[in-house]
Amino acid sequence: MKILLIEDNPDVRENTSEILMLANYEVVTAANGKIGVELAQQEKPDLIICDIMMPELDGYGVLHILSKKPETATIPFIFLTAKTEKADLRKGMNLGADDYLTKPFDDTELLNAIETRLRKSALLKKYESTPQGLDAFLKDASQILNLKDLGKDKKSRIFKKKTEVFAEGDSPINVFMVKSGNIKVFKSHPDGKELIINLYKTNDYFGFEPILESSIYTESAVAMEDSELIIIPRQDFLALIYSYPEISKIF
Repeated sequence: MKILLIEDNPDVRENTSEILMLANYEVVTAANGKIGVELAQQEKPDLIICDIMMPELDGYGVLHILSKKPETATIPFIFLTAKTEKADLRKGMNLGADDYLTKPFDDTELLNAIETRLRKSALLKKYESTPQGLDAFLKDASQILNLKDLGKDKKSRIFKKKTEVFAEGDSPINVFMVKSGNIKVFKSHPDGKELIINLYKTNDYFGFEPILESSIYTESAVAMEDSELIIIPRQDFLALIYSYPEISKIF
């Protein structure tokens, strides 16, 4: 596993790098944010540890730039900071930071934070939003939850263009994933006009909010073109959501 460490203080950079190498991580270091952004794009690390207050480009700037680039947007990002004010923590989390370590920190805190983020990153990659990721997700969840029948009623169905998936006022019995095609979700107005709420494309999930809210559908869904949907029964969805918190977060 490769870790990019962006830290302007040479002592902190050297000590932290030594801890990481002793834990058998490959370490790439940068002395400021500008160099860090360049190295992140060149090295494609598995995780980034970044100080906040730095010359050239601060940690917030680093995270903002990397989060906008597809090749670096999903890399787990941990801030190093001497600041503990809530406003600073909130700003970093709003930008997409995964975790914080407050200086000074010990080697156990550092390594635990890294291991946690790498595990979650591996799960997200394994359970990516694709039909294959969904199958792996259901398989592992059924083993963890000891639910042998989880996912056995999952099926796919072709919806021809303009075919209704569900209608406003229906009771929700399934969650849907778009395997191919496009789905329009909309509200109908008395004057006959439609207010489009959302458009769903390949690998998007939809139709689960009313199940979580124990309500009926407040909008309708129609296939905009010939579309194939994976249909997950309500009982399977609820088993995942309520039986195992870590599984539900990933879902």
